[in-house]
Amino acid sequence: MLSVVDRQNLAVAPEAPETRYARSGEYSIAYQVVGEGDLDLVYLPGFASHLEVFWEQPAYSRFLHRLSSFSRVILIDRLGTGLSDRLPPDQISTLEQRMDDISAVMDEVGIERAAMLGWSEGVMPCATFAATYPERTKALVMYGGMARILADEGHEIGVTEEEFDGWVDNVAQMWGSPEPIRFWAPSVKDDEAARAWFARFARLAVSPGAARALWRAIRETDIRDVLATIRVPTLVIHRTEDTLVPVEHSRDMAARVPGAKLVELPGRDHLWWFGDQDAIVEEVQEFLTGQREVAEPDRVLATVMFTDIVSSTERAAEIGDQRWRELLASHEAVVRRELARHRGSEVKMTGDGFLATFDGPARGISCARAISEAVRPLGIEVRAGLHTGECEVIGDDVGGIAVHTGARVSAEAEPGEVLVSSTVKDLVAGSGIEFEDRGSRELKGVPGEWRLYAVTR
Repeated sequence: MLSVVDRQNLAVAPEAPETRYARSGEYSIAYQVVGEGDLDLVYLPGFASHLEVFWEQPAYSRFLHRLSSFSRVILIDRLGTGLSDRLPPDQISTLEQRMDDISAVMDEVGIERAAMLGWSEGVMPCATFAATYPERTKALVMYGGMARILADEGHEIGVTEEEFDGWVDNVAQMWGSPEPIRFWAPSVKDDEAARAWFARFARLAVSPGAARALWRAIRETDIRDVLATIRVPTLVIHRTEDTLVPVEHSRDMAARVPGAKLVELPGRDHLWWFGDQDAIVEEVQEFLTGQREVAEPDRVLATVMFTDIVSSTERAAEIGDQRWRELLASHEAVVRRELARHRGSEVKMTGDGFLATFDGPARGISCARAISEAVRPLGIEVRAGLHTGECEVIGDDVGGIAVHTGARVSAEAEPGEVLVSSTVKDLVAGSGIEFEDRGSRELKGVPGEWRLYAVTR
């Protein structure tokens, strides 16, 4: 099953463009050109990349599609990673080399002047290029980056050498597995499709040894003095709860660049195509073009399931805070296990319950029943409500009247009951699932009367 994020983006994801090569000194640099228009936008990702694997991630391809809707985007694989020439194990591409690579690709495409967009460690070469070649730089956008990763006197926002080296050792040992995604994108750390993609991307983008070398280079790089010499329009964007690079780094960079604009947005994911990517792209578009094109919400047909622990307040008071926290953890583990078994997608927790979506109502009913049975040995009961309808997908969340209806159906359920709307009942005809008519109800905030049914088998 595709995750909510994948379903959101699959329909608009364009096919991967042709990969081409530019000669930069003795090396071949892989690049792609996406979109058309008067504005050229050179995009440099973080410490490693793989142009073609990027397009396999629906959320990422949607992100590139949105950028290319208002610009001609030039994507570049860093030398030593992805589809560009590899380097010996003890070598990495320096800032100077990366600037040469940008110039070589721009020359190959026939670009005199472009806007620079750097993400994460990619802000370092983009910022240095903008300062060194202002005549070739229309504007500079830096997202989720840093000028220096290590702490020193006057730069307390950095980490110590020991902390950074320990982190590198930890991640390098996991490299090529899905586990490091929890550092880069915690919102999808349990999304199997996103985890599988990240592991494949990591293996094909850069080897563990080369990754270590690249991180060592980041450890030694410091562009703080460069930032003060930038004289092109500059936008700095950062998510306020970024779990990999704290927002203080962007605040520091924005303060060092004359006239820079700083935009802070909510979110925890360092991978900016996960979470609310539209908010970021809209800021970039408005800064570079003077116009903001707000994306229409994507809509999908989905079965919405709400669950809720019955009498949670009373139960917590009865057993005490410590035992209640342990019970909640057990409950959450049960729900997530059953969601995985029934191909459900967790959207979010709602107090002591869950909101999840399914691509089929029968699977949603089976999951709700399994949850209800599995939590009884814990000494708790849940109520569940399901409705099928068109949902608006907004980042990692869902909304719309269908979601509101599902919540109201759940509120009508008795302890231990799985209650569904007539829409759900009609869609599972022939499945063998049996129901008991609970009559017509008026659901608060939902027009009309709704006939509800309890699942009996």
